[in-house]
Amino acid sequence: MEKAKTIAVNIALIAVIAIVLIWGNTLYRQHTQFDKGEKALAAGDYIAGIAGYESSIHMYTPGSDLVERAAEKLWSIGEHYEQAGDMDKALIAYRSLRSSFYAVRGLTSPGKEWIARCEGKIAQLVKQTAKQ
Repeated sequence: MEKAKTIAVNIALIAVIAIVLIWGNTLYRQHTQFDKGEKALAAGDYIAGIAGYESSIHMYTPGSDLVERAAEKLWSIGEHYEQAGDMDKALIAYRSLRSSFYAVRGLTSPGKEWIARCEGKIAQLVKQTAKQ
């Protein structure tokens, strides 16, 4: 009985360590992708910025503030292109934001508000471009 208890404790400890390592790795990759988005945006490369921020959201880790910051950046890129009159690129930004949150759904459903905002904006832009 004592041996089974020791084995169970060891298995639980190994599982906890594995989860912490996976979480830490994902958080590190999330920061790396966010930084790539920041550098691209600073260089004026909005498309590469979209890719970086989108990838950052794909590396979703509960409790990380980067998910919300990346979502705000994608939304602002969409607004930037919208104001510049480039509706195709604005749609890319909004669709990237929406699809990022769809991609991280699992036991939880983060980003419901962002999805709703994006769907409204996408519908508006598609309708607007169809009239042109």
